[in-house]
Amino acid sequence: MTHVSIHIKDSTVFLDHKSQKVINYGLNAGKHMVAEGDTVPKFEVSDANGVKVKSSSFKGKKHVIYFYPKDFTPGCTTEADEFSKNYKKFQKEGIEIIGVSPDDENSHKKFCNKMGIEFPLLADIDKEISNLFGVWGKKKFMGREYMGVMRSTFLVNEKGKIFKIYPKVKPAGHSKEVLQDFLDLK
Repeated sequence: MTHVSIHIKDSTVFLDHKSQKVINYGLNAGKHMVAEGDTVPKFEVSDANGVKVKSSSFKGKKHVIYFYPKDFTPGCTTEADEFSKNYKKFQKEGIEIIGVSPDDENSHKKFCNKMGIEFPLLADIDKEISNLFGVWGKKKFMGREYMGVMRSTFLVNEKGKIFKIYPKVKPAGHSKEVLQDFLDLK
């Protein structure tokens, strides 16, 4: 497979030369990561209510899987708030939203209650899902390197195939951008 490598702020994005689809990204580019066209990896973790959620639960449904670093932080709060405000629009189009972070069930429960979040937030405490999607890796902030979740979003069709990846998400306006991508598929 021929690919093009693009460097963006200490990260690398690999694009398939022919299709220009994202095939790999991040500071840990080169590790196995999902790509556009891949099937959603299998996982099973608890949501904010302690209910086990499997990736197979969403088969046959369009869905958004968005990864964020931490409950109650400014960017994550903005992103969750916008997805919450637009949730009815997503539901009207038959699209489910799933948020994923390394926070535990208790933190997610408090975050859902405070923010009025009605969609599932998955507690990826062991970083199982983050590693499967390739979004757990080395980050840099204010000159400091540390391991964490790279804010990313994956759009999935009814067949369980990832059709679009947002590897570097800006929280403000992202929900509307994602909804429009689904509407453009029609």
